[in-house]
Amino acid sequence: MNARFSPRCLAVALATVTLGLAMHGGASAQEAAIRKNLAERLPNLPKIDEVSKTPMPGLYEVRVNGADILYTDAEGNYLIQGMLIDTKAKTNLTEERVEKLTAIPFDQLPFKDAFTIVKGNGKRKLAVFEDPNCGYCKKFERELAKIDNVTVHVFLYPILSKDSADKSNAIWCAKDKAKTFTNWMVKDIEPPKATCDTAAVERNVDFGKKNRITGTPTLFFVDGTRVPGAIPGDKLEKMLAEAK
Repeated sequence: MNARFSPRCLAVALATVTLGLAMHGGASAQEAAIRKNLAERLPNLPKIDEVSKTPMPGLYEVRVNGADILYTDAEGNYLIQGMLIDTKAKTNLTEERVEKLTAIPFDQLPFKDAFTIVKGNGKRKLAVFEDPNCGYCKKFERELAKIDNVTVHVFLYPILSKDSADKSNAIWCAKDKAKTFTNWMVKDIEPPKATCDTAAVERNVDFGKKNRITGTPTLFFVDGTRVPGAIPGDKLEKMLAEAK
């Protein structure tokens, strides 16, 4: 049976399509205006990767350097650097956006440059970048000691000092890396000096810089979630249980 449309239906359909095209054109025009004005007025601003609307009316996200977030109005007359907070949901929208942009699939981490600590059945998995001289890392390791049934992939990430690099190299070269690391982080037993090929530690630092790992500890869960900073044992237990 042939479909029939009344003139009224055809008019409504055409109006809907026209409105959609106009809205798309408007959005494209606004993006173009933002790009043009910011580039002309702020020549030192890095190349804009993306312009997109935010949940806040009239506010646009300007993404540069891969995952640096700025905000502007529809004309690019003002530029804001800071956090966008959803007060109703009590969430940091800027932080959530950056976490999404910098997420690393768990299976793409360079595990050959890490050592593992297996606790219990080891079914759950966690990766963590740590500096051996980081106080928060030591605090985290003491919380981690309360957790069972997990495999922890430890990436030595010496970014605080030369001594951090020396200790990382000594741990990496130890016969039992996991025990030496835990003894130092939890019991303050100095890692014995040892020498070997420590290119893995250097690669970890390079990897971290490229992927914006700016502090320690930084945790990665199997669902791609990245958590900067030490977290208490109960929160860690919850996140391990939810990560799939």
